[in-house]
Amino acid sequence: MTMIPLVYHASYSKLALPSHHKFPTTKYANLRQYLFDNQLATPAQFHAPIAMTAQDVMQVHQKEYVEQFITGTLPTMALRRIGFPWSEALVERTLHSVAGTTLTASLAIEHGISLHLTGGYHHAHYDFGSGYCIFNDLIIAAQKVIAAKQLHSVLIFDCDVHQGDGSATLSHRHNGIISCSIHCKENFPSRKQSSHYDIELSKGVDDKAYIETVEQTLALLIRIHQPDLILYDAGVDIHQNDDLGLLNISQEGLFRRDLTVLSIAKSANIPIAAVIGGGYSRDALQLSQRHSQLFIAANHLW
Repeated sequence: MTMIPLVYHASYSKLALPSHHKFPTTKYANLRQYLFDNQLATPAQFHAPIAMTAQDVMQVHQKEYVEQFITGTLPTMALRRIGFPWSEALVERTLHSVAGTTLTASLAIEHGISLHLTGGYHHAHYDFGSGYCIFNDLIIAAQKVIAAKQLHSVLIFDCDVHQGDGSATLSHRHNGIISCSIHCKENFPSRKQSSHYDIELSKGVDDKAYIETVEQTLALLIRIHQPDLILYDAGVDIHQNDDLGLLNISQEGLFRRDLTVLSIAKSANIPIAAVIGGGYSRDALQLSQRHSQLFIAANHLW
Protein backbone atom coordinates (compact mmCIF):
# COMPACT_ATOMS: atom_id res chain seq x y z
CA MET A 1 0.00 0.00 0.00
CA THR A 2 1.26 3.46 -0.94
CA MET A 3 1.74 5.92 1.91
CA ILE A 4 -0.96 8.36 0.82
CA PRO A 5 0.08 11.91 1.81
CA LEU A 6 -2.45 13.58 4.12
CA VAL A 7 -2.54 17.29 4.96
CA TYR A 8 -3.71 18.76 8.28
CA HIS A 9 -3.02 21.67 10.61
CA ALA A 10 -4.15 22.08 14.25
CA SER A 11 -5.64 25.53 13.46
CA TYR A 12 -8.45 23.90 11.41
CA SER A 13 -10.42 23.04 14.55
CA LYS A 14 -9.20 25.87 16.78
CA LEU A 15 -12.07 28.23 16.17
CA ALA A 16 -14.26 29.31 19.07
CA LEU A 17 -17.82 29.75 17.82
CA PRO A 18 -21.12 30.38 19.63
CA SER A 19 -22.71 27.11 20.84
CA HIS A 20 -25.69 27.46 18.48
CA HIS A 21 -23.44 27.93 15.40
CA LYS A 22 -24.12 25.46 12.55
CA PHE A 23 -20.48 25.17 11.43
CA PRO A 24 -18.90 21.94 12.80
CA THR A 25 -15.49 23.41 13.58
CA THR A 26 -14.31 20.35 15.57
CA LYS A 27 -14.90 17.93 12.69
CA TYR A 28 -11.33 18.23 11.33
CA ALA A 29 -9.64 17.18 14.58
CA ASN A 30 -12.35 14.54 15.09
CA LEU A 31 -11.74 13.10 11.62
CA ARG A 32 -7.99 12.93 12.16
CA GLN A 33 -8.51 11.06 15.45
CA TYR A 34 -11.07 8.75 13.81
CA LEU A 35 -8.56 7.85 11.07
CA PHE A 36 -5.97 6.96 13.73
CA ASP A 37 -8.44 5.03 15.88
CA ASN A 38 -9.59 2.92 12.93
CA GLN A 39 -6.13 2.27 11.47
CA LEU A 40 -6.98 4.30 8.35
CA ALA A 41 -3.93 6.57 8.74
CA THR A 42 -0.66 6.86 10.62
CA PRO A 43 1.07 10.02 11.92
CA ALA A 44 3.87 9.46 9.38
CA GLN A 45 1.45 10.23 6.51
CA PHE A 46 0.70 13.75 7.69
CA HIS A 47 2.11 16.98 6.25
CA ALA A 48 1.47 20.40 7.85
CA PRO A 49 1.08 23.49 5.67
CA ILE A 50 2.84 26.80 6.35
CA ALA A 51 0.40 29.75 6.40
CA MET A 52 -0.06 31.39 3.02
CA THR A 53 1.02 35.01 2.61
CA ALA A 54 -1.47 37.75 1.82
CA GLN A 55 0.47 38.39 -1.42
CA ASP A 56 -0.18 34.82 -2.57
CA VAL A 57 -3.89 35.11 -1.79
CA MET A 58 -3.97 38.36 -3.79
CA GLN A 59 -3.05 36.42 -6.94
CA VAL A 60 -6.71 35.29 -6.88
CA HIS A 61 -8.59 37.70 -4.57
CA GLN A 62 -8.99 41.49 -4.52
CA LYS A 63 -6.20 43.24 -2.57
CA GLU A 64 -8.57 45.40 -0.51
CA TYR A 65 -10.73 42.40 0.48
CA VAL A 66 -7.69 40.35 1.55
CA GLU A 67 -6.25 43.23 3.59
CA GLN A 68 -9.58 43.99 5.29
CA PHE A 69 -10.05 40.35 6.28
CA ILE A 70 -6.52 39.95 7.65
CA THR A 71 -6.64 43.21 9.64
CA GLY A 72 -10.17 42.63 10.95
CA THR A 73 -11.65 45.67 9.20
CA LEU A 74 -14.25 43.94 7.01
CA PRO A 75 -17.68 45.60 7.21
CA THR A 76 -20.24 43.82 9.42
CA MET A 77 -22.38 42.92 6.40
CA ALA A 78 -19.42 41.23 4.71
CA LEU A 79 -18.76 39.14 7.84
CA ARG A 80 -22.43 38.25 8.09
CA ARG A 81 -22.34 36.95 4.53
CA ILE A 82 -19.31 34.79 5.42
CA GLY A 83 -21.08 33.50 8.54
CA PHE A 84 -18.21 33.73 11.05
CA PRO A 85 -17.34 36.34 13.67
CA TRP A 86 -13.85 37.75 12.95
CA SER A 87 -10.94 36.62 15.13
CA GLU A 88 -7.17 36.16 14.92
CA ALA A 89 -7.85 32.40 15.08
CA LEU A 90 -10.08 32.68 11.98
CA VAL A 91 -7.27 34.44 10.07
CA GLU A 92 -4.75 31.79 11.12
CA ARG A 93 -7.12 28.96 10.20
CA THR A 94 -7.96 30.52 6.83
CA LEU A 95 -4.33 31.13 5.78
CA HIS A 96 -3.32 27.60 6.83
CA SER A 97 -6.29 25.91 5.15
CA VAL A 98 -5.78 27.59 1.75
CA ALA A 99 -2.06 26.75 1.97
CA GLY A 100 -3.07 23.19 2.85
CA THR A 101 -5.00 22.69 -0.38
CA THR A 102 -2.04 24.02 -2.41
CA LEU A 103 0.26 21.62 -0.53
CA THR A 104 -2.23 18.79 -1.20
CA ALA A 105 -2.16 19.61 -4.93
CA SER A 106 1.66 19.58 -5.01
CA LEU A 107 1.82 16.28 -3.11
CA ALA A 108 -0.74 14.74 -5.49
CA ILE A 109 1.40 15.71 -8.49
CA GLU A 110 4.35 13.98 -6.81
CA HIS A 111 2.56 10.87 -5.44
CA GLY A 112 -0.52 10.47 -7.66
CA ILE A 113 -2.92 11.20 -4.80
CA SER A 114 -3.15 13.37 -1.71
CA LEU A 115 -6.01 14.10 0.71
CA HIS A 116 -6.70 17.26 2.72
CA LEU A 117 -8.59 17.13 6.03
CA THR A 118 -10.35 20.41 5.24
CA GLY A 119 -10.83 22.54 2.10
CA GLY A 120 -13.49 23.11 -0.50
CA TYR A 121 -14.14 26.80 0.23
CA HIS A 122 -15.97 27.15 -3.05
CA HIS A 123 -18.38 30.01 -2.14
CA ALA A 124 -15.51 32.52 -1.87
CA HIS A 125 -15.60 35.07 -4.71
CA TYR A 126 -13.04 37.59 -5.98
CA ASP A 127 -13.93 40.36 -3.52
CA PHE A 128 -16.23 38.79 -0.94
CA GLY A 129 -16.73 35.61 1.08
CA SER A 130 -19.94 33.65 1.53
CA GLY A 131 -21.32 30.50 3.14
CA TYR A 132 -18.40 29.88 5.58
CA CYS A 133 -15.88 30.42 2.74
CA ILE A 134 -13.39 33.30 2.93
CA PHE A 135 -10.69 32.57 0.32
CA ASN A 136 -11.19 30.05 -2.48
CA ASP A 137 -8.60 27.36 -1.75
CA LEU A 138 -9.48 25.38 -4.90
CA ILE A 139 -8.83 28.27 -7.28
CA ILE A 140 -5.73 29.40 -5.35
CA ALA A 141 -4.27 25.88 -5.45
CA ALA A 142 -5.05 25.45 -9.16
CA GLN A 143 -3.58 28.84 -10.04
CA LYS A 144 -0.42 28.21 -8.00
CA VAL A 145 0.33 24.73 -9.37
CA ILE A 146 -0.35 25.81 -12.96
CA ALA A 147 2.24 28.59 -12.51
CA ALA A 148 4.76 26.58 -10.46
CA LYS A 149 4.56 23.19 -12.20
CA GLN A 150 3.83 24.49 -15.71
CA LEU A 151 0.62 22.50 -15.89
CA HIS A 152 -1.61 22.86 -18.92
CA SER A 153 -4.93 22.49 -17.08
CA VAL A 154 -6.49 21.68 -13.71
CA LEU A 155 -10.03 20.30 -13.38
CA ILE A 156 -11.98 21.31 -10.28
CA PHE A 157 -14.49 18.48 -9.86
CA ASP A 158 -16.88 19.66 -7.18
CA CYS A 159 -19.31 17.10 -5.72
CA ASP A 160 -20.39 19.11 -2.69
CA VAL A 161 -24.20 19.37 -2.44
CA HIS A 162 -23.97 23.16 -2.92
CA GLN A 163 -22.95 24.79 -6.19
CA GLY A 164 -19.37 26.07 -6.20
CA ASP A 165 -20.48 29.56 -7.22
CA GLY A 166 -17.23 31.27 -6.20
CA SER A 167 -15.16 28.70 -8.10
CA ALA A 168 -17.48 29.26 -11.08
CA THR A 169 -16.88 33.01 -11.27
CA LEU A 170 -13.16 32.83 -10.41
CA SER A 171 -12.36 30.00 -12.84
CA HIS A 172 -13.21 32.30 -15.76
CA ARG A 173 -10.51 34.75 -14.61
CA HIS A 174 -7.63 32.24 -14.87
CA ASN A 175 -6.40 30.30 -17.87
CA GLY A 176 -6.19 26.54 -17.50
CA ILE A 177 -8.76 26.12 -14.70
CA ILE A 178 -11.86 24.10 -15.65
CA SER A 179 -14.73 24.20 -13.15
CA CYS A 180 -17.40 21.50 -12.85
CA SER A 181 -20.07 21.47 -10.15
CA ILE A 182 -22.49 18.59 -9.54
CA HIS A 183 -24.98 19.95 -7.03
CA CYS A 184 -28.56 20.05 -5.79
CA LYS A 185 -30.56 22.60 -7.79
CA GLU A 186 -32.81 23.56 -4.86
CA ASN A 187 -29.96 24.14 -2.41
CA PHE A 188 -27.78 27.16 -1.49
CA PRO A 189 -26.80 29.44 -3.17
CA SER A 190 -30.20 30.51 -4.45
CA ARG A 191 -28.54 32.42 -7.30
CA LYS A 192 -26.25 30.03 -9.17
CA GLN A 193 -23.27 31.17 -11.26
CA SER A 194 -21.96 29.61 -14.48
CA SER A 195 -19.21 27.03 -14.00
CA HIS A 196 -17.69 25.62 -17.18
CA TYR A 197 -19.93 22.61 -16.46
CA ASP A 198 -22.94 22.61 -14.12
CA ILE A 199 -24.86 19.40 -13.44
CA GLU A 200 -28.00 20.20 -11.46
CA LEU A 201 -29.70 17.40 -9.52
CA SER A 202 -33.22 17.55 -8.13
CA LYS A 203 -33.63 17.05 -4.39
CA GLY A 204 -34.08 13.45 -3.28
CA VAL A 205 -31.74 11.91 -5.89
CA ASP A 206 -30.61 8.42 -4.76
CA ASP A 207 -27.32 6.50 -4.90
CA LYS A 208 -27.75 4.87 -8.30
CA ALA A 209 -28.70 7.97 -10.30
CA TYR A 210 -26.12 10.08 -8.47
CA ILE A 211 -23.16 7.77 -8.98
CA GLU A 212 -24.03 7.25 -12.66
CA THR A 213 -24.04 11.04 -13.11
CA VAL A 214 -20.67 11.45 -11.36
CA GLU A 215 -19.09 8.59 -13.34
CA GLN A 216 -20.32 9.75 -16.75
CA THR A 217 -19.48 13.41 -16.11
CA LEU A 218 -15.91 12.80 -14.94
CA ALA A 219 -15.18 10.32 -17.75
CA LEU A 220 -16.44 12.85 -20.32
CA LEU A 221 -14.45 15.76 -18.87
CA ILE A 222 -11.25 13.71 -18.88
CA ARG A 223 -11.84 12.76 -22.52
CA ILE A 224 -12.47 16.38 -23.51
CA HIS A 225 -9.80 18.18 -21.44
CA GLN A 226 -7.11 15.64 -20.47
CA PRO A 227 -6.33 17.66 -17.31
CA ASP A 228 -2.91 17.44 -15.66
CA LEU A 229 -4.49 17.42 -12.18
CA ILE A 230 -7.95 16.90 -10.68
CA LEU A 231 -8.95 18.86 -7.57
CA TYR A 232 -11.83 16.85 -6.11
CA ASP A 233 -14.26 18.35 -3.60
CA ALA A 234 -15.64 15.27 -1.81
CA GLY A 235 -18.34 17.05 0.19
CA VAL A 236 -20.46 14.65 2.27
CA ASP A 237 -23.39 17.06 2.58
CA ILE A 238 -25.03 14.95 -0.16
CA HIS A 239 -25.77 12.42 2.63
CA GLN A 240 -29.46 11.72 3.32
CA ASN A 241 -29.14 12.83 6.97
CA ASP A 242 -27.00 15.93 6.43
CA ASP A 243 -28.35 19.02 8.23
CA LEU A 244 -27.94 21.22 5.13
CA GLY A 245 -28.30 18.71 2.27
CA LEU A 246 -31.36 17.76 0.23
CA LEU A 247 -30.15 14.61 -1.56
CA ASN A 248 -30.79 11.01 -0.55
CA ILE A 249 -27.31 9.45 -0.64
CA SER A 250 -26.42 6.67 1.82
CA GLN A 251 -23.05 6.16 3.51
CA GLU A 252 -22.39 3.30 1.07
CA GLY A 253 -23.21 5.79 -1.70
CA LEU A 254 -20.56 8.17 -0.37
CA PHE A 255 -17.98 5.38 -0.48
CA ARG A 256 -18.98 4.33 -4.00
CA ARG A 257 -18.85 7.91 -5.25
CA ASP A 258 -15.35 8.45 -3.83
CA LEU A 259 -14.17 5.07 -5.11
CA THR A 260 -15.56 5.91 -8.57
CA VAL A 261 -13.87 9.31 -8.78
CA LEU A 262 -10.51 8.08 -7.48
CA SER A 263 -10.63 4.97 -9.73
CA ILE A 264 -11.30 7.01 -12.87
CA ALA A 265 -8.43 9.39 -12.06
CA LYS A 266 -6.07 6.51 -11.30
CA SER A 267 -7.01 4.61 -14.49
CA ALA A 268 -6.43 7.77 -16.55
CA ASN A 269 -3.08 8.29 -14.76
CA ILE A 270 -4.13 11.79 -13.64
CA PRO A 271 -3.00 12.95 -10.19
CA ILE A 272 -5.92 13.68 -7.84
CA ALA A 273 -5.94 16.00 -4.83
CA ALA A 274 -9.08 15.71 -2.69
CA VAL A 275 -10.53 18.04 -0.08
CA ILE A 276 -13.25 16.91 2.32
CA GLY A 277 -15.68 19.77 1.59
CA GLY A 278 -18.98 20.26 3.37
CA GLY A 279 -20.71 17.98 5.85
CA TYR A 280 -23.04 19.11 8.62
CA SER A 281 -24.31 17.09 11.57
CA ARG A 282 -24.63 17.49 15.33
CA ASP A 283 -23.44 13.87 15.61
CA ALA A 284 -19.64 14.10 15.54
CA LEU A 285 -19.10 10.35 15.11
CA GLN A 286 -21.47 10.08 12.15
CA LEU A 287 -19.78 13.05 10.50
CA SER A 288 -16.34 11.42 10.92
CA GLN A 289 -17.70 8.17 9.47
CA ARG A 290 -19.09 9.99 6.42
CA HIS A 291 -15.86 11.91 5.74
CA SER A 292 -13.76 8.78 6.35
CA GLN A 293 -15.29 7.09 3.27
CA LEU A 294 -12.89 9.13 1.10
CA PHE A 295 -9.89 7.77 3.03
CA ILE A 296 -11.25 4.19 2.97
CA ALA A 297 -11.71 4.45 -0.81
CA ALA A 298 -8.19 5.84 -1.29
CA ASN A 299 -6.64 3.08 0.86
CA HIS A 300 -8.63 0.54 -1.16
CA LEU A 301 -7.06 1.76 -4.43
CA TRP A 302 -3.56 2.75 -3.30
